[in-house]
Amino acid sequence: MPFGETFLWFVALGAIAQLVDGALGMAYGLVCSTVLLSLGFPPATVSAAVHTAEVVTTGISGGAHAVFGNVDRGLFLRLALPGALGGVAGALFLVHVASVWIKPLIVLYLLALSVLILLRAAQRWHYRATPRHVPPLGLVAGTLDAIGGGGWGSVTTSSLLAGGHPPRKTIGTVAAAEFVVTLAIAATFASTIGLQHAEIVLGLLIGGALAAPFAAFAVSRLPERALLWMVGGLVMILALVQAAKLLAG
Repeated sequence: MPFGETFLWFVALGAIAQLVDGALGMAYGLVCSTVLLSLGFPPATVSAAVHTAEVVTTGISGGAHAVFGNVDRGLFLRLALPGALGGVAGALFLVHVASVWIKPLIVLYLLALSVLILLRAAQRWHYRATPRHVPPLGLVAGTLDAIGGGGWGSVTTSSLLAGGHPPRKTIGTVAAAEFVVTLAIAATFASTIGLQHAEIVLGLLIGGALAAPFAAFAVSRLPERALLWMVGGLVMILALVQAAKLLAG
């Protein structure tokens, strides 16, 4: 596929993922990573490209939430610092483990996340993250986010909301913490494997930036549960396709 045509596909993917993320407050990295993995890109390349593109989008989002008073400083520190440590560990693990070994784990992770999202859509996700569980939650979510190329918001937001944290502060704090985690992951990849496939990064970034203004419209028109069903179903289908390819050898 010619570079120009390929680039436009990445722009479209970034735009679609940003619309979903704007409506749900999660799933930008999850959607991008699942599609890129299904196209055959190596896991480390996928995670590095997605997180590099996300540095800008999460920075803007987190900064906006901070300006509007949507960030709980104490919760932010308990999430961001362990999340960044987990992200660095996950990125190093992904870089130093052969793709043939890590890809089945990523497929299982994506399947698990799709189930979590579908459970949330069915209003049956009941895990409750108490204050003492927040640092371990951030550590695990950061690690899995780096390895799987996404999932920070899916894991943390769902858990914190189920634990009784106020929605506005939860979404704002998770978004602000995600910038720190994403920056740590992107820096780790840049210092180890460098920036590969710049067309992916630019495409996802431009698509996300173009779609961002329309996210509010998506929020006002599409029910959250319908979006959750669609995203969860999409991720599960693509992960199952990847699983079938791995089993077929």
